[in-house]
Amino acid sequence: MKRFLPYIKNKFILATCIFLVYALFLDENDIFTIITEKRKLSKLEELKSETQSKLDEANKTLARLKHLSEVERFAREKKFFKKDDEDVFVIFYE
Repeated sequence: MKRFLPYIKNKFILATCIFLVYALFLDENDIFTIITEKRKLSKLEELKSETQSKLDEANKTLARLKHLSEVERFAREKKFFKKDDEDVFVIFYE
């Protein structure tokens, strides 16, 4: 303990230690808040990239649907539309 006594009495070292404890643990933007916010940011960036890929896919589908034959094919394949004299059988695999 006698070895550390001069360092504890030094006002600059004491002030620096108090500032570091305050900045890292007691401040509004402490280290734990920063880590939590970075995790949230990474999750939001991942969600943004997924949403952007879905948007790109939807835009490609919309561009294809400008032709009448593509509209009919899309309606039959994706929405299970049928003509009046047809029967449609949908098979789901489990």
